[in-house]
Amino acid sequence: MSVTVTSSRSSSLLSYGIVLMMLTALLAKPALAVQAEASHILVDTEAQALDLKAKIDAGADFGEMAKQHSKCPSKSRGGSLGKFGRGQMVKEFDTVVFNEEVGPVHGPVKTQFGYHLIKITSRA
Repeated sequence: MSVTVTSSRSSSLLSYGIVLMMLTALLAKPALAVQAEASHILVDTEAQALDLKAKIDAGADFGEMAKQHSKCPSKSRGGSLGKFGRGQMVKEFDTVVFNEEVGPVHGPVKTQFGYHLIKITSRA
């Protein structure tokens, strides 16, 4: 028994195969996080940010350092910015929050507002 494949059937099978490959590639990619939760400390100079980061790395509490030194109103909440979506913060801040590791303190990150130390709490 032999099967003859017509050109229209061959074309349909090829189209189906291409669509299947594209779907497989799309589904295999990890989903981009669309929401994050983070805290930050905002200061005027890079030197201040580096000094605070050294203190935090040596064991100082991030939230306490934010309360004492940040110039952002979030300092009353230990620097907590709560949850926010991708694109809601300035580009430099957003890039760190949505691409770097959750947990450690990142920075200094320079933006138009000053220098930030950023602690990413969660990302989903």
